[in-house]
Amino acid sequence: MHPSHRKGREAFLAAVIAAAAALALAPAAFAQSAIDRANRGVVEIEAGTADDISGKMVNDLADLLDDGATRRVLPVLGEGSLQNINDLKVLRGIDLAIIQADALDYVRAQKLLPGIETMSYVARLYNEEFHLLVRADIKSITELQGKKVNVDVRGAGTSVTAQKIFSALGITIEPTSFATGLAVAKLEKGDIAAVAYVAGKPAPLLRALDASSGLHLLSVPLKSSLSQAYAPTRLTDADYPGLVRADAPVDTIAVGTVLLAANLAPQSERYHNVANFVDAFFTQFQTLLEPGHDAKWREVNLAAALPGWRRFPPAEQWIARNATVARQSAPQDVRVMFERFLDERLRITGNNAMTQKQKDDLFAQFRSWQSGQPH
Repeated sequence: MHPSHRKGREAFLAAVIAAAAALALAPAAFAQSAIDRANRGVVEIEAGTADDISGKMVNDLADLLDDGATRRVLPVLGEGSLQNINDLKVLRGIDLAIIQADALDYVRAQKLLPGIETMSYVARLYNEEFHLLVRADIKSITELQGKKVNVDVRGAGTSVTAQKIFSALGITIEPTSFATGLAVAKLEKGDIAAVAYVAGKPAPLLRALDASSGLHLLSVPLKSSLSQAYAPTRLTDADYPGLVRADAPVDTIAVGTVLLAANLAPQSERYHNVANFVDAFFTQFQTLLEPGHDAKWREVNLAAALPGWRRFPPAEQWIARNATVARQSAPQDVRVMFERFLDERLRITGNNAMTQKQKDDLFAQFRSWQSGQPH
């Protein structure tokens, strides 16, 4: 073969080999590009169980903030507040979690998880109500003395709240730990005396029960020893038409929830992803108050602090830059919450009820104090 032909053939083979190599590398490069895009800005948020309203709240956040390009919000179903705290501390990939505030304090007080005191919160969120479901023959919470009361699965925050309530009331119960759906079935059969359940109202699992079940919700008094950790609230027939009579609303207590952040290295990609999420969440928060999102968002005040805990630095910085916007609340919602708070505190202290004029004057002072204006 002529030398020039040999050189030409060698050049051609080299070109073919180079082209083949490029084609072989193309799928790998494409795959890596797809992986990078899918993981860009990912934030995983752990909510409660499938029956818990916190899952709906996280879905609201995902619908609003997940743009599929610069930010991805992945809802994760958990097993309750106690388990969520542990997951946030040790489970790979969980960046944020919705936690009951009393469960968070309980874990720290009992020293159940080393380093828990170093964790930070993004924001206080909404309240979850304490539900106490019983059969028709039980008329008062005191009748549960010595009886079996279900406090949800192990790892759920309900057990913490129930323990504090029954202890404050001097009532000793025999706790059981069935999933709430199974516990309701056991209650109907008479295997247990009551089902305790902390969930944002209206809890779908309980709302589905009708009057034919023969079950009803019990009132739960707020003892003064509990008033620092819990707030008074009320369950009505609008919440649970099959469990509450229209003329007999049920007074109970509510526990706050908090969006807690994992301990992330400040220079890490996950830290920057969470900081980006916080900025978008806080900036677009007013959108969550519009129809189409869960009504529980109207209970949220982004500026509200969680005493004894440190706020996630990017969240603290956003609040400092946007203090006026962060403290805005619907006036009618603030007024309703104020009057409920005031009535309950008067009842606890045994003072006489205030006139509407006195309430109006005190509310005006409250609003001046809230806005930082002298009065």
